Formats: sequence, C-alpha cells, structure tokens
Amino acid sequence: MTVQILVVDDEPRFVRLVEANLETEGFAILKAANGSEAVEIAAAQKPDLVLLDVMMPVMDGFQACERIREFSEVPVIMLTAKGEEEHKLRAFELGADDYVVKPFSASELIARVKAVLRRAARSGSGSGESTFSRGGLHIDYARAEVTVEEQPVSLSATEYRLLLQFARNFGKILSGEDLLRDVWGPEYSDEKEILWVSISRLRQKLERDPKKPQLIVTLSGEGYMMP
Repeated sequence: MTVQILVVDDEPRFVRLVEANLETEGFAILKAANGSEAVEIAAAQKPDLVLLDVMMPVMDGFQACERIREFSEVPVIMLTAKGEEEHKLRAFELGADDYVVKPFSASELIARVKAVLRRAARSGSGSGESTFSRGGLHIDYARAEVTVEEQPVSLSATEYRLLLQFARNFGKILSGEDLLRDVWGPEYSDEKEILWVSISRLRQKLERDPKKPQLIVTLSGEGYMMP
C-alpha cells in the first residue's frame, strides 16, 4: 500500500518542491495551506505521516500539532525556519516526532521521512509476549493499545516507542544515550532535552503522581528504569 504524506505549508512553491521530491520516492501526497486545513485532512484522510510547517496563517503548526494529537498518533515532522532551541523543545512537548530546520536539502528531508516511518513501523513488541502489565499499566502489543487502571491512554508514535523500550527492558537501567539511540536514532545521541521532554510527557499520562513516578524512575548519574 502506498504511503500517504500530508504536506502543510502556506508557500505553494515550497509545497510543489517537497511534493516533487517525495513523489520520486513513491509517496502519495496530500496538501494543506494552513493548520486548520491540516487538522481537517488528517482527521478525514488519515495520512501515514505529516510534514507540518510552523509559521502559517489561520492556525500555526504548533497549534495544528496539538490539535492532531487529540485524535491521532500519526508521526509528525515539524518544518520551520526557526531553529531556536525553545521552538524545537516546544515541538516535542506537543508530540512531534522530529524537527527539521529550513533550508534543508531534498536528501535530508527524505532521509528524515524514511527514518520516522521506519521507527513507527518498529513499534511492535519485539518479543514473544502479546501483552505487558505493571502497576496498573497494561500494553496490548498486537493492538498497540495502552491503558492505565483500565482507562485508555493516547500516546504519540514516539511516546509509544519510548514506553516499549522500558517495557522490553523491564528491570534494567537504560542510559539516556541508549534511549536516544534506540528510540530516535544515533544522530540524536546528544539531544538530551528531547528525552527529558518525552519522559515528562509519558509520566504525565501514565503516573498516578508524575512528581513521584513509580513506573519510570530516574536513577541519578545512571539513567532510567521501569522497576
């Protein structure tokens, strides 16, 4: 089945350029000119990935990403000329899976798209077990569903992969470098802020008291663990 990518940007020339490059790789393209259109198309067409510009009229990319995360776990790559650290962290706080700063080459964009799609496809259990349970947390690997105290929890694709790393390595200490490499990729080994933000988001969604985590604990100077 052809992978469908939603490209969202208010500059038609940029959209045409991205569309041409992605189509040469065999991807099918959906297009939106602002965040509001992006939310509507994401809900109706259910693309496999969203390329989402930040600076747009009507609804900016940050707002659109937040809205999309209310109903979808689709991988999101933010595209923007804003390379400041606070914008990158905000993107990940809102559930984005990657962040690419303009200008970028076609080869860089395609590599990022393929990497995010590969990571999303690797979200199976990776073990012979069909489920995982711990302290009120339950993961159904076959359905990619997560519940806490029998209540469903909505996770982004990246949050789900991060949770799987802890479940697969239950009882083991995982360093920040290991988590960044295994969940995001080796090129993210120095992006500690991204890991901090993602673990904070997981705790907000999974822990009874995020300030006193029991499911994902920090071991000072060593890393993280699901005990």
